Amino acid sequence: MMVHIRQVLSPDQVAELLRLLNAADWIDGRETTGYLGARVKNNVQLAENSPLARQLGEVVLDALDKNPQFRSAALPLKVVPPLFNRYAGGQMYGDHVDGSLRPFGRGRLRTDLSATLFLSAPEDYEGGELVIRDTLGERRVKLPAGDMVLYPGNSVHAVTPVTRGSRLAGFFWIQSAVRDNERRALLYELDQVVQSLGATNAHEQSVRLAGVYHNLIRFWADS
Repeated sequence: MMVHIRQVLSPDQVAELLRLLNAADWIDGRETTGYLGARVKNNVQLAENSPLARQLGEVVLDALDKNPQFRSAALPLKVVPPLFNRYAGGQMYGDHVDGSLRPFGRGRLRTDLSATLFLSAPEDYEGGELVIRDTLGERRVKLPAGDMVLYPGNSVHAVTPVTRGSRLAGFFWIQSAVRDNERRALLYELDQVVQSLGATNAHEQSVRLAGVYHNLIRFWADS
């Protein structure tokens, strides 16, 4: 399941993040990937432990905490603090699969879901599409600034060369309470129906359906 989440960040928040990122110090993106990814990765990113990365990551995490669509689609247990990257001058990231585990505190987080938060306006750069390949085929994603795409962490994906301008984005991973993609997609669709019914006078039906939704989570949740 791929989910487009609109306006995770407001225009003012995007503008402030871009202001800070445009003045930031960047490192070679290959420093934070495995040996296979390093063969096809050509970009720059903020150092994971830099004060700026932590500051901007907190802005994103706070926005996600307030976003009901994200909570419904991801059912998040743990979220890796967001990282930030930039592509320009023909830089790209070839086909790759994200690692199944990421450092999280003193332990590890299972990467059930991957997320890309677009910060550059699509008209400000050419290329830079996020290409996601899974059982539904190939999909190319290039979203408005402040919008985010959520997709299964086991998908093969890539970023096409940026041939004009620069593409800045945040990216991170989520461990979901429900690790199975198909079950999580079913729960997301069910929750959308519950919310739609809740906006009508069908209170009894929405309560019964909400009970089914939460009982399924109880059956399927890892913890």
